[in-house]
Amino acid sequence: MDAWRWAREPKDPDGTRPGLKESVRWGEGDARVADLAAELPQTRLVYMADREADLLDLMVRARDLGHPADWRLRAKHNRALPEGDRRWARVLANEPLGEIRFVLPAGRGRETREVHQPLDAQRVTLPDGRRGTLEATGVIAREVDAPADVKPIEWRLLTNREATTLEAAVELIDGYRARWEIDMLFLVLKEACRVEALQLGTMTRLERALTLFLVVSWRIARLMRLGRTVPDLDAGLLLETEEWQAASILAKKPIPQEPPRLNDVMRLIARLGGFLGRKGDGEPGLKTIWLGMQRIMDFAAGVKYAREVSDTESCV
Repeated sequence: MDAWRWAREPKDPDGTRPGLKESVRWGEGDARVADLAAELPQTRLVYMADREADLLDLMVRARDLGHPADWRLRAKHNRALPEGDRRWARVLANEPLGEIRFVLPAGRGRETREVHQPLDAQRVTLPDGRRGTLEATGVIAREVDAPADVKPIEWRLLTNREATTLEAAVELIDGYRARWEIDMLFLVLKEACRVEALQLGTMTRLERALTLFLVVSWRIARLMRLGRTVPDLDAGLLLETEEWQAASILAKKPIPQEPPRLNDVMRLIARLGGFLGRKGDGEPGLKTIWLGMQRIMDFAAGVKYAREVSDTESCV
């Protein structure tokens, strides 16, 4: 895990904020990924970013470096092309490559629903602002047949990767959808670990705390995701023995002799955090899992200590 941190400068009395523009940070993030790519030659890294990163400087720098890592950006601008037309009009000028369907999970004020999106993709040539050009692929995924009371989901992406087939376009969209995992990581970091409320006296202490809490957040988000995607996985691969046993004990259920299914354990843990597990509730979310894990960790620590004391007394 690698984290790149920065802090905003306090605003001046007139309301302006000194220091570098925040847009510079997106370029720094891409540069950091490029540096990591040199250390991991057998792994293809992807720099994923939202609309604020739709910057020509970022794309040009990546091009000049030979694209050591892929970049995939949520587009903000509809830039003009050398021929005079606009980028998104060019992308939509051809027939869609195909379509994608996926289930959008429930969120705050949002119910679970199936999303149907036709996929358009086209390689375009952009002016690079330096009297040259830049090659990029524009991808548009627009939801059709959305419920009347919700805003259709539409993504417009830019990437250095080519997408001439449906499979390639789906890979790009699926990769962008994985960005939700990053959002969930920071949701745990901010709301469960409450890092924004930390009042530590030095930057060194703050960095140490963030390092620890990032690992905690990653673990909780990973447990939730794997509990959904590989429900039959052996819980003992991801949880300590005392942890999956504590889930059964606190749920007042018999303790299994062997590690149970990961999904079964995650549902027990989430119930401790308020998950009701009704027929229409779907799978537990992050909040119920992190609240449940707090109780699990405390109980598991007590069980482990009791066993250690018992073993010590037996030896005596």
